Amino acid sequence: MIKVALPKGRIANESLALFERLYDTQFVFDDRKLILEHKHFTFMLVRSQDVPTYVTHKAADVGIVGLDVIEEQQANVVRLLNLNIGKCKVVVGSEVGKSLDYQKPQLKIATKMPHITRQHFASKAVSIEALKLYGSIELAPLVGLSDGIVDIVESGNTMRQNNLKIDEVIMESSAYLVANKNSFYEKKELILSLYNRLKEIV
Repeated sequence: MIKVALPKGRIANESLALFERLYDTQFVFDDRKLILEHKHFTFMLVRSQDVPTYVTHKAADVGIVGLDVIEEQQANVVRLLNLNIGKCKVVVGSEVGKSLDYQKPQLKIATKMPHITRQHFASKAVSIEALKLYGSIELAPLVGLSDGIVDIVESGNTMRQNNLKIDEVIMESSAYLVANKNSFYEKKELILSLYNRLKEIV
């Protein structure tokens, strides 16, 4: 039995579609249920940011999670396979008509990803204060809370609608299959079998 942590929402749906192709059967969570058991699998739905925690602490043997989440949390997991689903970019953005003033003693950058943000600006030798927000990141520069933002974009529509532009792309992200280090040894055959089958279809 392999316990699989899936992030709620689009990636969970795309992941289950992959499993349906692999095993030629339907995987559907009952209404509001967070656990789905099916033959060799127990799937659990968790928040995207929580997937690495479930996997690291072995509540799940494997998980599917965005590279941006893995990098932000410096998650101690085995990265097995890029599934090429849930594609997005982590970008630096600012208000249209204004540019980030890198000559400022310190820039204020609003973000859900302070670690990635600090690393990125440190690599440019730019001093910043990372303001951790949990949502509506686009609002921050518009009301003077920050000079710019670091956020995830898929199409860029939300930024455009809020009069923001993309200044640069920090990283491209997509969902990865990851494993708990101990599970990877204890259930190596099962996990490698899943890895090999997924590899063929992605």
